[in-house]
Amino acid sequence: MRMALQFADLWRWDGKANGKTYAIVGIVGMAIKHLVDHLVAAGFFHSYGFFNYWAPLGRGAHLTRLTTDEGKFLATMLVVALPFLWIGVMMSVKRLRDAGKPLWLVVLFFIPFINLLFFIALCFLPSRGQTETKVAAPWPEVRPLDEIIPRSQLGSALLSILLTSAIGLFFTLLGTTLLGSYGWSLFVALPFCLGLFAVLLHSYHGPRDYGTCMSVALLPVAIIGALLLVVAIEGAICILMAAPIALGLTWLGASLGYFIQGNYWGTKRGAAMLSVVLLAMPGVFGIERAVALKAPNFVVRTSIEIQAAPEQVWQQVVSFAEIPPPTEMLFRTGIAYPIRAEIAGRGAGAMRRCIFSTGPFLEPIEVWDEPRLLRFGVTANPAPLNEMTPYGHIEPRHLHGYFVSEQGQFLLTPLPNGGTRVEGTTWYRDAIWPAAYWRLWSDYVIHRIHLRVLKHIKQAAEHSRMAD
Repeated sequence: MRMALQFADLWRWDGKANGKTYAIVGIVGMAIKHLVDHLVAAGFFHSYGFFNYWAPLGRGAHLTRLTTDEGKFLATMLVVALPFLWIGVMMSVKRLRDAGKPLWLVVLFFIPFINLLFFIALCFLPSRGQTETKVAAPWPEVRPLDEIIPRSQLGSALLSILLTSAIGLFFTLLGTTLLGSYGWSLFVALPFCLGLFAVLLHSYHGPRDYGTCMSVALLPVAIIGALLLVVAIEGAICILMAAPIALGLTWLGASLGYFIQGNYWGTKRGAAMLSVVLLAMPGVFGIERAVALKAPNFVVRTSIEIQAAPEQVWQQVVSFAEIPPPTEMLFRTGIAYPIRAEIAGRGAGAMRRCIFSTGPFLEPIEVWDEPRLLRFGVTANPAPLNEMTPYGHIEPRHLHGYFVSEQGQFLLTPLPNGGTRVEGTTWYRDAIWPAAYWRLWSDYVIHRIHLRVLKHIKQAAEHSRMAD
């Protein structure tokens, strides 16, 4: 029974752990995880050694070029790691509390290589016999902001909202207009840090309730979005697309801030955590720009069955007449949609022009295998959308060169009933991160574009068959 209770304590935030206990749990946990990882890797026919902790697929692998099996392997490894991750964070919080160190230092747990030094330091830091109200205070000894930050809950909330909004707007403009960086810094690090900063500032003079903390953290995100729309930096559609990930990560940062101030609020410590959060943002933007992440490549395939022979379908695939105006809400919001396709010439080397609502795609023909395969490159891309804005028309930087269609094709397969299965494929790259999140939007939009074209081809080809 006692062992069961002690094991249950591993999963809880509260309590303390001395250096010896922390080291034993860490070493045993690492050994068990390494064994589990080895078994999982063996099941996927991967070799796995100690240094694969940093690179599970080896040093030559790239996340932007994963096979299906590699993706499944990494997903399995992530799921298996979750309980170990939770115990590691919980134990690190207990050790920090026992050593009398700021609880926010637990963020070092997630930084590769630095976390090893963090683990070792926690194993040897001495315990400090402090009362619960003095343990692991989130602030340093100096409080230079005592007279600047209002002591009332309303006053600190208003200051937190205004200051967080200003800081967020500054870094958003820095990333989008100056650096042209639509990546992890903008969509992950910034909202998380803003949520954390807002709550810590609001709770500077006293403990605050959860609802108030969430309000002062989430309102600045809404204010920043509204300001970007008002000053013609972004349109409504892009702001709405970014809202789920921005609000979610702001909530996570705010929750961490609430936990820090909720487990300890001290009157004698000051502004270092606020400084750490603020100083971290330029560093994150700088690191991301220096790394210069390569835009990942994706592919979208959509198919439809048409009751017409491949020869009849081919004529509509090569070029098609104007499609009626869209009725779908997606395209009525400003997302670019296809209107018609024209072609000059015949065979490989011919130039196809697919006219969209925002301009033409120039598509030189690479493979002309009539009536089976039409493959083309893309040498010119129009803007992916017309932004919804009260100013008529704006040109945010991300509309040009960030989402790029690189190649497309139509594959025609004859069916036993005399019909044809047509599969449309688009290869594209997207220089907006996190790629997995923005791919959800891109894949959906491209799939709807495919369907708009394929349904028109189906209607035209079947009508032509009936006329014959």
